[in-house]
Amino acid sequence: MKVDKKDFNNGLMSMQVRISQGDEQAFEEIYLYYHKRLISFSKNFTRSAELAEEVVEDVFIKLWSRREAIINIQNLTVYLYSATKNQSLNALSGEARRFVTESLDLTDPDSHPEYNTPHDLLVTSEIMQTMRRTVDLLPDRCKIIFQLIREDGLKYKEVSEILNISVNTIDAQMAIAVKRLCAALGVEKSRKNPVYSSR
Repeated sequence: MKVDKKDFNNGLMSMQVRISQGDEQAFEEIYLYYHKRLISFSKNFTRSAELAEEVVEDVFIKLWSRREAIINIQNLTVYLYSATKNQSLNALSGEARRFVTESLDLTDPDSHPEYNTPHDLLVTSEIMQTMRRTVDLLPDRCKIIFQLIREDGLKYKEVSEILNISVNTIDAQMAIAVKRLCAALGVEKSRKNPVYSSR
């Protein structure tokens, strides 16, 4: 049965009180109401239904684990959508780090002796050239952030302090960089090979 939005919102604060007291049924009602909406919203960032589902599950797990504080949330809808956006960007950036690390590992012949044939070395060289060209074409701030994190090995917090920007901004810029690298390299994300889909 479709839940009336107005009726649901009117009873939202009372459900938050029940959840803060450990009421699992109230939590399930909120979960069922927002679940599909938040997955759809997350897909705007992740471009992956699978990853979006993981993001939303994490958001609700954190909400339940901190349920005593839910009564302090003035607008639960805004809170859930904001949490989903941030978690989506974090998840995307987490995959970005794995992708770039795996891609850069290909350039070390000693760590992958099976790539030492002339053909494989040529392919590796072409991959590196494509990556370098793509990075060079990134918007200035995006390129700086990518280089500080990937090439200089700085942490997100350190880059945040250096550039005086938020960690979420860094997450978003890293997502842009990886999105373009994926497109340039024609890499697709799959469950068996968790790299990236071209977006």
